Amino acid sequence: MNEQRRQILEMLAAGKITTDEAERLMDALEREQPESPPGATTRPKRRPKYLRVVVSWADYGDGPGHINVQVPLQLLRAGVRLTSLIPPQAVTKVNAELHKSGVPIDLAELKPQHLEELVEHLDEVTVDVDDPGGKVQVFCE
Repeated sequence: MNEQRRQILEMLAAGKITTDEAERLMDALEREQPESPPGATTRPKRRPKYLRVVVSWADYGDGPGHINVQVPLQLLRAGVRLTSLIPPQAVTKVNAELHKSGVPIDLAELKPQHLEELVEHLDEVTVDVDDPGGKVQVFCE
């Protein structure tokens, strides 16, 4: 075990970080590792399990706050599969309401392979939005 991993585990044991934070740090270490030499065995890329949205703010009247939403990607995958069960007439009405609300999504075009492609791309992307009073992060893990 390398020194960085040991430090992460020690911080976790001391209660300085949560298990989620430790897992993210370990994942970050794996991504930073240099490519292995030829002939060495590598672990397959881990499939992300969650879409996470983290919002923190310093003080907007009620004091500081933190929101951490973790959406299982299996839930999203199941939702996409369920859209195929919606009758065509209902899809038309739902699409019209979505567009009226400013959400340009066509449920008839939503397919499981599209979600997998999106998840694959999100796996490598972290979106950070900072302002002086708060921070928003969206990422897959």
